[in-house]
This record gives sequence, structure tokens and C-alpha cells, in this order.
Amino acid sequence: MSVQKTEDTLSFVQKQNEQIHVEIRKVYFSSCSPWYYDDSAGEIRNPGGSFFRVKGLQVLSGERVILEQPVILQDEIGYLGIIRKRMDGEFHYLMQAKIEPGNINKVQISPTIQATKSNFTQKHGGKRPAYLDYFINAGKYKIVVDQIQSEQSSRFLGKRNRNIVIDVGDEDVEVLPSHMWMTMPQIKELMRHDNLVNMDTRTVLSCLPLESPEYLDQITDEALKRSIIGVHPGSLTEIYHYINNYKMFDETGRRLVPLRELKSWETRDDEIVCREPYSFKVIFCGIEIEGREVRRWNQPLFEAAGIATFGLFTRVKDGIREFLVRAAPEVGCFDKIELGPTVQREFVHRGELTEVDRLFDRKLQQRDGVRFDTLLSEEGGRFYHEQNRNVVIETAPGELTDLPEGYFWTDYKTLGTLVKINNCLNIQLRNLLSVLEW
Repeated sequence: MSVQKTEDTLSFVQKQNEQIHVEIRKVYFSSCSPWYYDDSAGEIRNPGGSFFRVKGLQVLSGERVILEQPVILQDEIGYLGIIRKRMDGEFHYLMQAKIEPGNINKVQISPTIQATKSNFTQKHGGKRPAYLDYFINAGKYKIVVDQIQSEQSSRFLGKRNRNIVIDVGDEDVEVLPSHMWMTMPQIKELMRHDNLVNMDTRTVLSCLPLESPEYLDQITDEALKRSIIGVHPGSLTEIYHYINNYKMFDETGRRLVPLRELKSWETRDDEIVCREPYSFKVIFCGIEIEGREVRRWNQPLFEAAGIATFGLFTRVKDGIREFLVRAAPEVGCFDKIELGPTVQREFVHRGELTEVDRLFDRKLQQRDGVRFDTLLSEEGGRFYHEQNRNVVIETAPGELTDLPEGYFWTDYKTLGTLVKINNCLNIQLRNLLSVLEW
């Protein structure tokens, strides 16, 4: 397909959903071959050890276990890559209509390539992913973005992917039936549709260098534009000071343990579930999808207990758009702690609500200043039907001046600097930055 109008894209996705056969069924673990429980390693894995493994993780205070859960181990770094090309004076991005096994609505708008290392090295025996050579040989082109960013640290242990955007200049690019060219305004508009633009697209686009004239000139929000170029002093030093103190003085530890040593979790025939309310459980699925590198397979998936809420406060102060972020440690963080959004609350929430949380809830309930409120899916390759509520709320300049510990008002320049440094902004914050209207 060539360049699409938004309505054409919606029609195309609907047609794909109607035509492509997808069957995903929950199965017993005993039917989830070739996955098995490895007694010696204490983990669920496949015979080749590729893709990922599921093991137990415990968080410790001294020798006391303060939290334990299953965790996904996936040491390899995959590609999340988008091809960019200027056509008719405007940048277009080659996007893919892709189905992941855990997607709640089958087809979602994905990057040009979305492939684990096991995928593109063909450890599964499947087909070589389309467009791979563009990214393997990225040095031939203009590299717009090339960063290794973290994934969901509440489910993965230290998981990262390579977020990359390349500009191919005048080179002709074959557009496969599964792909389409889209402009940034189209992608932004589609982000307002529930579960349509997938998480991998959002994280890649959050890394774009908005301070570059080729993007800055497109931005019509003058307060955001001033925030990007950093007319107002940011809080980079303050944020780094807090994060570095946490990394230096936090004494909690973590250790991997066999799944069957998680005392608060129960392994059943069809799931691994916590004996108390928890944000997710592990299930097992048999999957059949047309058009994939491998058409039929089995695998574990993590199923959320409900819809989480990720929220970002923004304000305009002294003509500069600012964002309220929070330093947020998570069990699987690559380096203990990252910056997260204002609100990052699982369906099963642990811990007390702050005054910031309560103000967010009041404003959301009253629809006061809500600029964005959409259900967006999480990574469908590992998570089953997980959709979370992503919200951006505008506050007045005089609100939230006395912040709890760990919260920071900051400009976009500071966040844009930190996103260029791996593992500083968590995926929930990056996803919310990607939905901002320019």
C-alpha cells in the first residue's frame, strides 16, 4: 500500500482483522509444548533456551522477602525500527499492521520491524523478518534515533530493546501489503483510538529529537516549543541527584529463585497465580496466526488483573510547558530506578496514595483539564489482552507547588536529554510523551 488517509488506515486495519485467521486459546501447561519446567534451573523455558524464560524473583530487605513474583528473563536485545522518508515535503513513516498473540483486538499499528533477536537470527526456524537489512545496514542511511530503552520493569528483569529510526532519503522502498506510509499527524490521531497504535510504536516515537529543526518547525504548541529548546532552566541536576542518591543508598536487594520457591504463588494446571490480589498472573496459550514468521506455536503469557492507570500532569508556567514526573523504582529495573509519569498505578495497587494521586483522581473524575484519555495496549508478544488507561491532564501554574519526595516539575528539554541516555525514562513515561499533541 502507498500513502494512506486516516480513514483508509482504519478501514485497512478492520479488513485485516476480518481476513486474517487468529486463534488464541488458553491451555494447560502440560499442553504448552515445547515449553517445560526445568527443575535444575527452576524456570519455565523452551528446549533451545531462546526467546524468554519465566523464573521467580524476590526483593529483599536484609534477609527478609518483601515482595516476590514470577518475572520474564529475556537477555537479548531486539529491534523496534521505523523507516522514515520525506515525500511531498512531509516526513512519512513506514508502519506495519501487525498481530501479536496477546493483542486484545488482533491488528495494531506497529513499527516497520518489530523483532526479537531470536526472530531475526531465525532460531525458531521461521522466515527472515521483512526490512531487516535496512536496520542491519543502518549506517548507510541517516540515523535519526538509535537508543537502547527499557521495557516494562514490573514484568521483565532488565529487559531492553533497540529503538531506531532511519531516514532512507530518496531510496525506493518496497511497501508490502502489511505496511503503509503514515504521517506524524495521522499517527497522533490514531493514538486517540483505543488499542490501535501499539506500545512499540509509541516508545520509538518518544525518542525522536524534537529539538531538531525538522521537528521543531512542525510544533504549533508554542509553550511546548519553548520547553523543547530549554529557554527555562530545567531540573536535570536535581533529578540526577535524587536518582544517584537512590542508587547509592538503597539497600534492598533482589535475587532470582526457582518458581516453585515463591511461597505466595501457586502453580496450577492452567496458571501461576498469587494467593493474594496481585497485578498479574501467568497463563499458557496455544496460538495460530496467519502471516507470521511461525504460524502455530505455544507460549506462556502474563495476564493483567485489570486496567492500570498511567497519568501525566502538564502545566504552562512562565510560557514554558512543564511535566510532573516521579522517580519510580520497580522490581525489574535495569539499574534500580527510572523516571516515570506522575501516576503509575497498577489495577492492584500497592502502597499509599499521595496528594498528587488524589488530585489526579479528582481531576480525572471531574474531567478537569483532561487533554488525552485513551486505552492503549501493552506489549502483545508477552502480555495477554493488557490495556492500560493513559491520561494527560493540564493543571494550573499555582497547583502542586509543594511536591512529595521524588516528584519533579521539569521541561521537555530535560526529558529529551534523559531519553538519549539509556534506561532513564521508563516505558510508561515515554509512552505518554509520545501521545502529546504538537
